[in-house]
Amino acid sequence: MTNATISPDFPFPSRFVEVMGSQVHYVEEGAGDPILFVHGNPASSYIWRNIIPHVTPHARAIAVDLIGFGKSGKPDISYGFDDSYAYLEGFIEALGLTNITLVVQDWGSGLGFHYANRHRDRIKGIVFMEAMHREIDFAAMARSDKMLMRLIRAPFASWLMLGVMNSFVKRMLPDWTKRDLSQQEMAAYLAPFPSVQSRKPVYVFPRGVPVEGKPEHISRAVAEYSKWLMETPIPKLFFHADPGVLIRHKDVVWIKENFPNLTSVDLGEGLHFLQEDYPHEIGWALADWYLTLETTQIEGARHAV
Repeated sequence: MTNATISPDFPFPSRFVEVMGSQVHYVEEGAGDPILFVHGNPASSYIWRNIIPHVTPHARAIAVDLIGFGKSGKPDISYGFDDSYAYLEGFIEALGLTNITLVVQDWGSGLGFHYANRHRDRIKGIVFMEAMHREIDFAAMARSDKMLMRLIRAPFASWLMLGVMNSFVKRMLPDWTKRDLSQQEMAAYLAPFPSVQSRKPVYVFPRGVPVEGKPEHISRAVAEYSKWLMETPIPKLFFHADPGVLIRHKDVVWIKENFPNLTSVDLGEGLHFLQEDYPHEIGWALADWYLTLETTQIEGARHAV
């Protein structure tokens, strides 16, 4: 980790747009083509706070709160993959975003990859870390990881652990971050979830993690976008750390071998919430990589003329 300060502050004005009758919260800084940051569970746009300033000199940085997360509305819906995707797609439509560079992690990657696969002509580049790049190899998981996966996918156990006990925010978030999160940072992550009902998206999301082909519709979506990621020449930037949580060493090797037009950045020692441990390293590398996209696009336009 760098010696640069990791700030707990979130200095961006809140913006809202109506999607399917609910208010979706986002922050926006800079101008140009959009870089869309999509968080995972149980985070919000807050997790990108130290990364956004690195790219605002070059692009229009937009960080969204998925429906039910952060300051976005909490409608009475199931909060499964389909619901969450519909609101994300609606958000992108409401803002009229095109030529998008997606920056995704955790469930944000599942939703973001799915969007990119379904709207290929709108995607300029894809940046990912600790991502759902393909279905989890359950058979290869350690016994303790298998036990945790079974618990958080079981309806009652997930409701008790992640809903009543709020363990995802209180325990798993800090446990999967190498540095110690400050009281201010923990307060920001806890704020959107004051009640069991408000935590519904937190405990429902893990039930949809595709394992051994179930749930079928999510497993199918992951298989389809994984196949596309193995074929598309769209530029990709991949951040990874050791030992990781979703992406382990064998996954790093597989991604490097199978995803074309890939730039890979090894952040060093890390777990799941890499944005909290390496925000500046991610921001610097993202800005440098993005400038190469801009240069390539300009050169391509010149040759076309």
